[in-house]
Amino acid sequence: MACSADGGLKRAFDIAAAAALLVLLAPLMAVVALLVLLTMGRPVLFVQTRAGLGGSPFRMYKFRTMRQASGPDGRPLPDSERVTPLGRALRRLSLDELPQLWNVLKGEMSLVGPRPLPVEYVERYSPEQRRRLEVRPGITGWAQVNGRNRLGWEETFRLDVWYIDNRSFLLDLRILAVTAVKILLREGAASERGETREEFGGSSPSDIPDRYGAKQGRGSP
Repeated sequence: MACSADGGLKRAFDIAAAAALLVLLAPLMAVVALLVLLTMGRPVLFVQTRAGLGGSPFRMYKFRTMRQASGPDGRPLPDSERVTPLGRALRRLSLDELPQLWNVLKGEMSLVGPRPLPVEYVERYSPEQRRRLEVRPGITGWAQVNGRNRLGWEETFRLDVWYIDNRSFLLDLRILAVTAVKILLREGAASERGETREEFGGSSPSDIPDRYGAKQGRGSP
């Protein structure tokens, strides 16, 4: 009952906060959109299908941070070569994430929850990792305030599941407060060169922690 009540309060807070932030930040978002248009051209938004609640796909929005450029073989250049100076600044300040407030208002995301990942990752999750799909994905989350891109995939998923088991409205408020501080201090964002995380290829049995933190297949009881 408490979890259900928290869930209702969480969704009401998401709607109110996302609507208020979209209004308050509209001038800033307009400036960012204009700068992206002038430096990178169209499209202004990066749109990618991600896995949402229960694994359902949805279209997630971000401001573009990379130019479209390919090598002689026709394949896209590495992220570090495509990200623009503006894109680096947007990532450091997390301004590229602002369009996801619209995803929150639509009910596809929450302000707080596990970060939404590409839909192709879903079939690569272990049963324990798949539990991250039990809640709406978030703009920020427990893993983001505990290391973000510096964490390996296994640790990220462990923190995501910890959040699932311990989620509450008060924990969400704590995560939002810590997120604000980290943004101001520019901690934990993508690297200065603009590189993004390596693709998640799945976990081997020996790398999958059980619910008590031990790893399987290495003589643990």
